[in-house]
Amino acid sequence: MKPIGVLAIQGDFEKHKQMLHNLGQEVIEVRTAEELFQTAALIIPGGESTTLVKFFREFGLDKSIREYAAAHALMGTCAGLIVLSRRVDNFAENSLGLIDLEVKRNAYGRQRESFVDQIQINLNGSASVFTGVFIRAPRIASCGDKIKVLGRHHDDTVMASSDNILVCTFHPELTADTRIHEYFINKFVHEQNRPE
Repeated sequence: MKPIGVLAIQGDFEKHKQMLHNLGQEVIEVRTAEELFQTAALIIPGGESTTLVKFFREFGLDKSIREYAAAHALMGTCAGLIVLSRRVDNFAENSLGLIDLEVKRNAYGRQRESFVDQIQINLNGSASVFTGVFIRAPRIASCGDKIKVLGRHHDDTVMASSDNILVCTFHPELTADTRIHEYFINKFVHEQNRPE
């Protein structure tokens, strides 16, 4: 199998890489379309969503990621979720529109309002808790009909999927808990690359 790509523009991409390495995955850093198409899947980490979208547009990565998404798995955390979503409130840039979510940026407040709390997740039909690290986190305001809710914090949806895309409003890479990355690898990457 090809390596898993981690978008390496800003944010904690090193933490995602380390988590994937801990799970025995080969990883490459992605900054160009050429690097993107060498991968089996792509993780878009947190960071600053406006900066990400401007980078995509400047280097033609927006078109490349949309093309790539037709046949590859993607995972977005925090700002990664924002840029993948269909609609983003108070956002002057065009998101990639690849998952049918409406998102509010920085919905929990500024950096000082960042927090850590237990969330409820449901992976492979098994409910459990996970430590959610929320840093200037977005809030999912509404979900399209095809969205599968996988995690909640109180009444908020904080983890969701649709087809080949998995997103989190929080940062699973900032914990030692590998379950969400394992779920992405097993459910989205391996199953998608399984021979017919």
